[in-house]
Amino acid sequence: MDLCRLEALVGIDSLNKIKSLSILIVGIGGVGGYALESLVRSGVGSISICDFDKIDSSNINRQIISNSSNIGSYKVEEAFKRYTNINRDLNFEIIKDRIDENSIENIDFNKFDYIVDACDDVNAKTLIINKALSCNVKVISSMGTAKKMDASKIYITTLNKTSYDPLAKKMRKLIDKKLQSKVVVVTSKEEAKNINVLGSNSFVPATAGLFITNYIINDVLK
Repeated sequence: MDLCRLEALVGIDSLNKIKSLSILIVGIGGVGGYALESLVRSGVGSISICDFDKIDSSNINRQIISNSSNIGSYKVEEAFKRYTNINRDLNFEIIKDRIDENSIENIDFNKFDYIVDACDDVNAKTLIINKALSCNVKVISSMGTAKKMDASKIYITTLNKTSYDPLAKKMRKLIDKKLQSKVVVVTSKEEAKNINVLGSNSFVPATAGLFITNYIINDVLK
């Protein structure tokens, strides 16, 4: 993949740091899909993705790999086709599995530089965060983006400092209070709309995904 424009911006040494990264992304929906897209286009050399879901017509409004031609296909398989075509040198691994107490033991967290938690299952998020912390691997977790309309209120913080985020509130009850300051999250200051359906748009989840990449790349380059 031609990265001459990025090299002009950051320099060859920094570009090589990015290329040497190994990242695991769990969940490649609205948030995780845009994180994946931008990490691939940033030149990250090794990416593993974990998702068990198939593409549904309701995904098309917000998930970058979804279109009218691939409804019913597994997300990880569609992602493999898309991103190995963007970067032919990409070391790309797919894990077609749901994260639970058993399946998480099959993933070697120690081989990754960053873990991106972009799934929406509370139990899975807890398992991912706790395992990343126990392995001393950096983790960034996506909190709630549904029922929100203002992408300008997305920001990066730590779990203990979140507000106006129902999912983060649940996670604070499940993650040891002493560890919450070590869990980097992307969240929103916007109060969620009081609706029964998990309504979502294209731009709030996408912004959260891009913030994840922004955090990782700038953390690497410092």
